[in-house]
Amino acid sequence: MRIHYLQHVSFEGPGIIADYARVNGHTLTVTRLFGCEAFPALTDIDLLVIMGGPMNIFEEEKYPWLVGEKIFIRKVVDAGKPVLGICLGAQLLADVLGGRVFPGKYKEIGWFPVNLTGEGRQSGIGAFFPKDTAVFQWHGDTFSIPPGAVQLIESDGCSNQAFLYDERVLGLQFHLESTPDSIRSLVEHCGDEIVEGKFIQTADEMLAPPMGCFCAINDAMFSILDYLLAKV
Repeated sequence: MRIHYLQHVSFEGPGIIADYARVNGHTLTVTRLFGCEAFPALTDIDLLVIMGGPMNIFEEEKYPWLVGEKIFIRKVVDAGKPVLGICLGAQLLADVLGGRVFPGKYKEIGWFPVNLTGEGRQSGIGAFFPKDTAVFQWHGDTFSIPPGAVQLIESDGCSNQAFLYDERVLGLQFHLESTPDSIRSLVEHCGDEIVEGKFIQTADEMLAPPMGCFCAINDAMFSILDYLLAKV
């Protein structure tokens, strides 16, 4: 299978998704939007992954590639292909699908628990999310659930944490792809956002989460990618 990801900044790469592609023999390609690289032909990809980034989806004057990115995402969705949006990627998906993106009540930076909704428990994908463990968050904006989508996950800090549209388009506000190296990179480049807050941890807390957190979120990501690729 051919997995293609959209990367918004040099320091937010695919994380554990690269390992997933390698161990399963999938092709992994990238469009580096910060490098003004071209989008692939729709016929050249099976699964699109939209990564995170520190910008918001409305900063089109500062990041003009956002305009073309939204058009490309819409084309991929309309072509019936599976799509995974992570953090900023989920917000872009929500916007493209007719939802709203806006500042959340709280910024969430660190490891925090999330809960499946009733619809999430009934969904075929719900069983793959980590249970009884925290997931990694780094966001200030949030989204409304797009028309026709199902709300999968909620939390105390952010009501809408994940949605599923047409059983093949998944938006995740949190980062199941995170590794120790990817979190160190975020701390290095976005450390000025680590201030006192109800849902903001210190760098040390983020880099030393409760035992098993990385294994739990990475296992979940592998299962979710299996689920989405089965829709091809």
